[in-house]
Amino acid sequence: MKTERGERSEAKPADILRKPGPRRGREHAIRGIPVSPGIAIGTVYDTTEVPTEAPRRAITPNQAEAEKARLAEAVSLSRKQLGKLKTRLSVLPEEAQEELAPLLDAYVLMLGNSRLLRGARKRIETELLAAETAVQDEAESIATLILAARDDDKPGLQRRAGEVREIARRLTRNLTATPFRSLKGVPEGAILIAEELTPADAALLDPTRIAGVATDEGGADGHTAIMLRALGIPAILGATGLSESAERGDMAVLDGAAGTIVLRPGDKATEKGRAALAAFAKERSKLAKLRRLPAITTDGEHVELQANLEIPAELPLIAQAGAQGIGLLRTEFLFMNREDLPDEEAQLAAYTVVVDAMGGDPVTIRVLDWGGEKDMQALSEGVAPTHSGPNPALGLRGLRLLLKRPELLEAQFAAILRVAERGKVRILLPMVTNPSEVQAAREIYERVARRLRRKGVTLPEKLPELGVMIETPGAALAADAIALEADFFAIGTNDLAMYTLAVDRAEAEVSHLYDSLHPAVLRLMQFATEAALRLRMPVSVCGEMAGNPRLVPLLLGLGIRCLSMNASAIPRVKQAIRALDIADCARFARRVMEQSDPARIHELVLNFGTGSDKG
Repeated sequence: MKTERGERSEAKPADILRKPGPRRGREHAIRGIPVSPGIAIGTVYDTTEVPTEAPRRAITPNQAEAEKARLAEAVSLSRKQLGKLKTRLSVLPEEAQEELAPLLDAYVLMLGNSRLLRGARKRIETELLAAETAVQDEAESIATLILAARDDDKPGLQRRAGEVREIARRLTRNLTATPFRSLKGVPEGAILIAEELTPADAALLDPTRIAGVATDEGGADGHTAIMLRALGIPAILGATGLSESAERGDMAVLDGAAGTIVLRPGDKATEKGRAALAAFAKERSKLAKLRRLPAITTDGEHVELQANLEIPAELPLIAQAGAQGIGLLRTEFLFMNREDLPDEEAQLAAYTVVVDAMGGDPVTIRVLDWGGEKDMQALSEGVAPTHSGPNPALGLRGLRLLLKRPELLEAQFAAILRVAERGKVRILLPMVTNPSEVQAAREIYERVARRLRRKGVTLPEKLPELGVMIETPGAALAADAIALEADFFAIGTNDLAMYTLAVDRAEAEVSHLYDSLHPAVLRLMQFATEAALRLRMPVSVCGEMAGNPRLVPLLLGLGIRCLSMNASAIPRVKQAIRALDIADCARFARRVMEQSDPARIHELVLNFGTGSDKG
């Protein structure tokens, strides 16, 4: 296996870098963040990366050009390294290739005329900073702005900030001629221990040789976590103190689903690990068989299971899960971390990747849902600079913004209409509160279609359906009227619960009040669902409720037959569906909807199928 290193950087063996510590003989269990399910039993192999020595350094005015030249050289070297890493992809599983390739492309873009490099060069010139100091300062400035954005998608913000920091880390190591981590000495069947792994490090792992991975730092939603899941390596991240407690050669039992690693396990822990390994293998085999089976109830009712897609890098996970399409493609990724707006061609290219990857399965594309809380420099500078007020979630966001700036909506509509020739697509409108908004959007939609046809662009004879997100109480209560203007509904339970209960889950002081099973939320869902069903119009649920197997009986009982969720949740939701009877679900839903006490509703849901839910 080739290591990832620059031409000037020669990695040292990890055992030379590591200071030997005292032998610890006692069993020691450490809890981290579950990232990739599976059980690993093997010996520890610890790997340490040479720390970067890059103290803050000022320069004189006559050194500025030399520093900019150093930066340009580091950029060139970083590009070469990423090119070598990309050639490594061919030996990885297909899912891992599809995960890492878009990320490497994003890294390469940041090594072009990006905000990071422009800012670093400016800091060299105006603040008289050495290249490595300028890169670090600019990267932290950008990352801080990203993380400070008011956005429900905190994992997405952390990923984007991590991308900026990772490129800055690479540039800094090349500027200081610091070697990268070497992983070629990891023995077969070992559990790899490290303080932190980057996505590029993960790309160097051989899933046929590595039994498991555990690190001190990291989280479940970062690119490294996605990569480890794509590789199918049992892993936990964020296990604080792990590197200090483990020694190379220690036996260990790692549980990627529970988020635990037991160092130097005794007989009881070892036996428990072996039993868990056998059980996991049996369960994985069972769920793998489900991928090819339909999501159908015991009485023959079919349920459509689709996946939500945040970024194209998640496509491999959707393929693995056996989703029947994408029920919610969020398009905000197209507008993030860029200073200009993506034009029609750029959007067409991105949608083409997704639609082609789905091989004919339906893709529901939600047009831009931006409120002032999201970090989109291209929009906030000149397009919609005035609406980041004290309540951005209640301001000019979603469809409201797009109708105010119709050129944004026209570009998205045009790109989606053009990609519709390649596969089945639908369009979803966010933040709708009244029928007139849907009417206005449809007028723009049909106008764009006419313009494209006049230009000779081939479009489907029947245009893609135009649907509405039901995510506000206003939309739910006006569902009868909105249904007359829309082709389908998608109930976004996360925002619907937030707006109904006036609770921001990210606010610690009130997060305990957030409850998607609150009777007010359920009644709004019921009202919207029944409005759609009366017109025989498709209706789906695409919030977190859809991915919770315990809530499936209630959702089916309310009349929902299409669920869209995180890809990883699909197998277990399908397993739940295949054990249910629709008549039982309908009776259960009626029982739940009679309740006014949230605690009682939770009790009924928890006890469904035990007999106590009928009392």
